Amino acid sequence: QVQLVESGGGLVQAGGSLRLSCAATGRIGRINNMGWYRQAPGRQRELVAQISSSGSTDYADSVKGRFTISTDNNKNTWYLQMNSLEPEDTAGYYCSADIRELFSTRLVSHWGQGTQVTVSS
Repeated sequence: QVQLVESGGGLVQAGGSLRLSCAATGRIGRINNMGWYRQAPGRQRELVAQISSSGSTDYADSVKGRFTISTDNNKNTWYLQMNSLEPEDTAGYYCSADIRELFSTRLVSHWGQGTQVTVSS
């Protein structure tokens, strides 16, 4: 069974940095549209950054120039490097990807369990 396992959240002061990791485990055939979303209390979940299997990236306007998404395809892992963090970045962060399991023809969306990022002012 495919699972996404996140790590790297925590408490940091404004201006600091954190790196989130998301590892896909299980019988992985293909991974596409690896991304990071976040949800703050009382707000809708929003896309933070996404990277396709070809390497093209997309970022929310609020994080451009501060956050960087990257992948280690050999490890089925992707990362979100977050620099110059602001209190407004405080949220639960969730990784997501479209994954086709080995011997399957279906592409299924998977989500991580979430990791909390808290930025103090």
